[in-house]
Amino acid sequence: MSNVPDDLKYSKEHEWVRADGDVVTIGITQFAQEQLGDVVFVELPEKGATVRQFSSLGVVESVKAASDIYAPISGEVVERNVKVIEKPELVNSAPYGDGWMIRVRLADKAELAQLLSPDDYRSHIGETAGAGGD
Repeated sequence: MSNVPDDLKYSKEHEWVRADGDVVTIGITQFAQEQLGDVVFVELPEKGATVRQFSSLGVVESVKAASDIYAPISGEVVERNVKVIEKPELVNSAPYGDGWMIRVRLADKAELAQLLSPDDYRSHIGETAGAGGD
């Protein structure tokens, strides 16, 4: 079973992007949260902050380590997930669901083309593609 949903784009730093018009939702991947272990703290930018593609947008701390979260795209933060700040374990239990990090209004849709496809991300993390791949 693949831990890489087919409806998302990915960064080499293990963030995912779900585009919905000019607003994207960003989180960290299943692979990333497994590497981190139990997440105990999440620091995210405030609404209205600007993030730049491939620059740090926040920090996630686990029992093992603290890691930067990198912005897969540039834009203005329109929402941050308060639930994940209050309950960091959501990053472990639902990285593609309730464990999302921020929503950003895209500054440049062309940046999405610089991200990895699901198959490219699977190759990046050494996961074999599931059935039905191209």
